[in-house]
Amino acid sequence: MQRTAILVDGAFFLARYRKVWGERDANDARTVAKTVFGMALEHLKALDRPRESLYRIFFYDCPPLDKTFVRPISGDTVDFGRSGAAAFRRELHEQLRRQRKMALRLGRLAERGEWKLKYATLQQLREGGLKWEDLRDDHFEPDMRQTQVDMKIGIDIAALAYKQQVDQIVLVAGDADFIPAAKLARREGIDFILDPMWQGIASDLHEHIDGLQSVCPRPF
Repeated sequence: MQRTAILVDGAFFLARYRKVWGERDANDARTVAKTVFGMALEHLKALDRPRESLYRIFFYDCPPLDKTFVRPISGDTVDFGRSGAAAFRRELHEQLRRQRKMALRLGRLAERGEWKLKYATLQQLREGGLKWEDLRDDHFEPDMRQTQVDMKIGIDIAALAYKQQVDQIVLVAGDADFIPAAKLARREGIDFILDPMWQGIASDLHEHIDGLQSVCPRPF
């Protein structure tokens, strides 16, 4: 029987969610979790496969930051573990665990205990729209990055391919970190499809995938 696995880079999906489904509440964890499942079914429909061919949906993310920082300008303390963003992430993970055919893969959030300027703030400083003396706390964000997520995606792709658990993989992602795993899967006979959610990709990525398919609404 034909079987399809859907792999979703959670950070990428959530970043695109606000642009793709602008009319939906991006802070409603239940709706976001259902959207992930619905998008997986849309892929099966576009590939002309029945719902029974869905092997599993893998969602990759990290637990929210749960530490207290001292703000860089005011010196005030902020507990990120009590923030609305942290509460949303925890609720989203709980809602995903309740979804049928869903596997939640959590990496780790590495932080250095420091602050960095937001990208938009850097642009304003370069263009002269903002002066250094006008910087406020909200111009900064914690210096952190996800770890283990890309590794988990690669390991799952390899396992699915070597164990012949599926014959098709759809990866929802927007960067090129998946290329080594995609090449391995294709060598094992897997039909590898990339869904960048209508985000543009580098032209050379096409040679490492078997198809490009976005099923979400196209943002204007």
